[in-house]
Amino acid sequence: MALQYWRARGVTGRDRLLTVRGGYHGDTFGCMAVCDPHNGMHAAMFDGVLPKHLFAPRPAPAFGEPCSDEDVAEFASTLETHAGQVAAVILEPIVQGAGGMRFYSEEYLRRVRTLCDRHGVLLILDCIATGFGRTGTLFACEHAGISPDIMCVGKALTGGYMTLGATLATREVAEGASGGRDTSSPIPLMHGPTFMANPLACAVASASVDLLLASPWKTRVRAISEQLAEQLEPCRASDAVADVRVLGAIGVVEMTDPLDVAATQAILASHGVWLRPFGKLLYTMPPYVMAEAELSQIARGMRAVVDAQERQAGEVHAAIARVSEGSI
Repeated sequence: MALQYWRARGVTGRDRLLTVRGGYHGDTFGCMAVCDPHNGMHAAMFDGVLPKHLFAPRPAPAFGEPCSDEDVAEFASTLETHAGQVAAVILEPIVQGAGGMRFYSEEYLRRVRTLCDRHGVLLILDCIATGFGRTGTLFACEHAGISPDIMCVGKALTGGYMTLGATLATREVAEGASGGRDTSSPIPLMHGPTFMANPLACAVASASVDLLLASPWKTRVRAISEQLAEQLEPCRASDAVADVRVLGAIGVVEMTDPLDVAATQAILASHGVWLRPFGKLLYTMPPYVMAEAELSQIARGMRAVVDAQERQAGEVHAAIARVSEGSI
């Protein structure tokens, strides 16, 4: 949509995207090309095949922290240098998901919006993981008080009942990407998947959104956030834990060492919990209607994983000590 917007306006050369490292946007070729090019899950397999886009450092200041000129300097200089080539900036707002479950400064996002406006570049926000209340606001960009030119939503759009994604855009972008209202021979948006606007999926989405907005979702998310913060915070005292992060209905425990997925899931299953660990991360994104006791059960399972990781690290350190002492 962003690329066709510029071409429909007769602007050539704007065929690159700018993003930050540590991002994840999906598994088709266009999406893979704006995932982290070095540490992303596609880097090794598809290096040399994907289009080359522009990458700035991942946002340094955490959520709630101020963002200085220095924090955004490299992003700003990259955009300024390549402004004539950049069709759009694409970011996950506030929460970098599969790239590390990092929560970054809302002020950083505001500065990016300002820079895009200054250079006449579109801003795309990937709200697949952060839409529909997950971070405490209906969409994560509301923490920064900004709006994108294009927004991608999905997953929670249907409450997870059926597969559906949607792209929202400003009227200017929507009309521009289709050749414009006054063009005598407008070119329609060149994107039409087989199941586009599937009637059943759209009906489910409409019902799900109506149900969400009619519910006390803000109160529920706030309660989940407070409970996760309280019950996961003890994990921080473990030497096996690098950080504990909670934002809205997202709870993350980051380990110092990678998790053994099979062993971790066995521990969780023994506590009646099913989560998906990856790398050093163990996280939960519970449904808003989850009961307090059920959420406590998840937290207990996560703490059990931390305890096991700490025991394992202790055994390794003890073995290393014995070797260094010459007792082995």
